[in-house]
Parts: sequence; structure tokens; C-alpha cells
Amino acid sequence: MSEVKTVLIVDDDEDFLLQQEICLKKAGYRVRTAAGRKEAELLVEKEKIDCAVIDLMMEEVDGGFVLAHHLKAANPALPVIMVTAVTSETGLNFGTMAEGEKKWVKADVVLAKPIRYEQLIREVQRLLA
Repeated sequence: MSEVKTVLIVDDDEDFLLQQEICLKKAGYRVRTAAGRKEAELLVEKEKIDCAVIDLMMEEVDGGFVLAHHLKAANPALPVIMVTAVTSETGLNFGTMAEGEKKWVKADVVLAKPIRYEQLIREVQRLLA
């Protein structure tokens, strides 16, 4: 019997947290949520997290970048999925960045909001495989 994997979702949008929590629980994951970077950092000090889904812009504009850097520094193997509405708001598209430019973004995958349920589950499953 395989261990149930724990996914951390970090976003300051309560509706987004609830929607993604429902989707990931339905897919069989244990889900922990945090409304911001500081809350998430405290949570990961206490609990084992298998994958993190974090928003780019939270209480600070770069909160997601800071959190991803912190998580990867503590555990380089931890899969991190960054979700952001930045592309639709600013036109900045992380998918078109060169590999060298992506190195400073400490995320394994960057997904543009709104994200589809199937898209998130596919990425979580792929990264945890």
C-alpha cells in the first residue's frame, strides 16, 4: 500500500485555495493550505510536504518566488508548481523564457491562472512519479 502524498497549496485567494483543495483531495492527496508565505514556511517546518503549489503574488509581490527559493533551499527534491495570473495581467510569459533565465525561478512548473483541474492533477502526478 502506497503512502498518501501531501500537497501544500499556498495562495492568498481563499476561493482558489478551496477549489484546489477539493480537486486534490478528490484525486486522493492529503492537502494542507496556507494563505501566505509566512504561514507556509511555518507549516513546512512542522510537516512533511511532498509537493507544493504556490501562487506567485501574495502578501508581497514576490512572495511566491521567495517561498519557492526557501522550499528548494531546504529540500531541492521537493516538486514546486507555481501558479500565477501575472501572464494575463502583465504579458510576462514564463513559458517562453530561455533555460538560463528560468534558473532563478525555483519552480519545476509554472502554470498560468486560471488553471484547469486536469492540468494541475497531471502536473502533480508527473512530479510525484
